[in-house]
Amino acid sequence: MLPPPTPTAAPTGSPTPSPAPQDPARRAAARRALAGRVGLLGGLGLALLVAVVLGAGHGQLDVPPAEVVGSVLHRLGLDWGPLPSHPQGENTLWQVRFPRVALAALAGAALATAGALMQGVFGNPLADPGVVGVSSGAAVAAASVIVLDLTFAGTWTIAACAFLGGLVTTVLVYLLSRDGGRTEVVTLVLTGIALNAVTSAGLAFLMFLGDTQAREEIVFWQLGSLNGSRWDEVGVVAPLALGGILVALLLAPRLDLLALGDRAARHVGVDVERLRMGTIVVVAVLTAAAVSFCGIIAFVGLVVPHLVRLVAGPGHRLLVPASALGGAVLLVVADLWARTAIAYADLPIGMLTSLVGGPFFFWLLRRARRTAGGWA
Repeated sequence: MLPPPTPTAAPTGSPTPSPAPQDPARRAAARRALAGRVGLLGGLGLALLVAVVLGAGHGQLDVPPAEVVGSVLHRLGLDWGPLPSHPQGENTLWQVRFPRVALAALAGAALATAGALMQGVFGNPLADPGVVGVSSGAAVAAASVIVLDLTFAGTWTIAACAFLGGLVTTVLVYLLSRDGGRTEVVTLVLTGIALNAVTSAGLAFLMFLGDTQAREEIVFWQLGSLNGSRWDEVGVVAPLALGGILVALLLAPRLDLLALGDRAARHVGVDVERLRMGTIVVVAVLTAAAVSFCGIIAFVGLVVPHLVRLVAGPGHRLLVPASALGGAVLLVVADLWARTAIAYADLPIGMLTSLVGGPFFFWLLRRARRTAGGWA
């Protein structure tokens, strides 16, 4: 009987064919992932448009949504849709409502993006500009400008000082919460509590030094409000917020690598410390943009990125833009609630976001403790 034939080895250098069924499966998975990203961002974008139209139309003087859209199209040179029928409708939309809605959208997007960046750079979901004291530090710097009546940079003075205050506070949080090359959850939270206590004392001292008008403005900073928003304020906030979000989108791929750990990130060529410090500066810019004219609005940067992460996963390429859109939607809706919840009253928007964010933060703490089997 002849021996069985010996298998012939494949020629050296010949490509090894991959299993055919894997290619269609991978292509289908890629298509589903792309459709999910487009669907999430498209849905959030549509929700923001609806929120803007409703936020601009509702208030003491109601303007129907069709008239709001018609007014916008008329300003764009398109004579489509009806104009506001009320004699003061056009002025109400463009002098009162649209600046307020625009500022709410910019501040919400900035805070949510800052929260997503902080959670990525610190490596835990509890980081937030408000929780760790960054917003309070920016507010103290802005309140100092109010009390001392500084105008060295014109309309940019408050925003510039808020940026410096937020930057200093963020660096302190970063340095004090790291131990052995890692950031511990409980250290981060306790550092934020301590810094919030110090900044609260600083705000109280500034209120003691200031006159009646300065005290009222500082109280505004502590509660957070969009009342009296103007287009020139939008002009100051917009370049800071949009520029910070653009840089955050550029940093997103490297934040994904940082999630693998410092050693793995360095192995693939990421300068970890430079990335962290650059991200901290971007967070300070975004926080300054949000609080420079709106005051302290807590928990937006904590709630929105975490909810987006539950839906879209941890990848920052999708997390950052989705958080920006989600934060804009949240704050526009919260501001509409603040203006319409009680007739002829304007509730502090920071109070409303804290009512929602406080219980959410408690739940997140409990969840993190159960996941880790104790405090990290």
